Amino acid sequence: MSDLIRVEQKDAIATVVFNRPKMRNAISLAMWQEIARVTEGLGKEPGVRAVVYRGAGTEAFASGADISEFKEVRKDTATAQAYNKETEAAYHAIRQCPKPTVAMIFGFCMGGGVAIAMACDLRFAAEGAKFGIPAARLGIIYGLGSVRQLVDLVGPAHAKDILFSARTFDAREALAMGFINGLLRAPELEAFTYDYLKKVAANAPLSVRGAKVIIEGLLEDGGVREREHIRQLTLEAFESADYKEGTRAFLEKRPPRFEGK
Repeated sequence: MSDLIRVEQKDAIATVVFNRPKMRNAISLAMWQEIARVTEGLGKEPGVRAVVYRGAGTEAFASGADISEFKEVRKDTATAQAYNKETEAAYHAIRQCPKPTVAMIFGFCMGGGVAIAMACDLRFAAEGAKFGIPAARLGIIYGLGSVRQLVDLVGPAHAKDILFSARTFDAREALAMGFINGLLRAPELEAFTYDYLKKVAANAPLSVRGAKVIIEGLLEDGGVREREHIRQLTLEAFESADYKEGTRAFLEKRPPRFEGK
């Protein structure tokens, strides 16, 4: 594993750290590849029930892709297509991760950093965080998947404003338009994020996974393509040991102990 992508785990919560603080955690091509690989691995790890993405330090979540590489890795159509394939693989891995994913955002969250944050299920930010998609200042067109997620989060009018103007907006505006789910004082963000995910991790993994599949299916095509998959997940949940444990714990007036089975 590259030192530029660090994975930490405490109890059932894994944290993926973009570890390039001197570059405001700008994401290199190698890091995009590692994000996809690491995320896919965490999605299959039974001991992990939630994943946090964050930047090293508190100056930046990620300032975007490492533009200093573009003269080599995006110098023509062929290399641009290959590069975009890697970034899309990273976003896809986060979107498809069966575990709940949270972007914990300190400081700058720009360009590709915004796309990573949008790929997560939830976004919690510290006061003072800054957001922006400067694609229009670089001659880049954002991909369909990321733009769709932006529209899903903030609506078409806000999405057009963000993309047309390429402007930077602050955390309070991000909260008001629905881009982030929570805004905390910087000293409180870490504790809030992990306390929240401890509660999520204590819930039945099958229920959480099912809710994620259904919501994503509804956003994609009203649930048509995933209809049979959702039906199977529902049946599996009713037949699971966790369902028996949940009902037993409720009747016995004690916290349930779910195992994801």
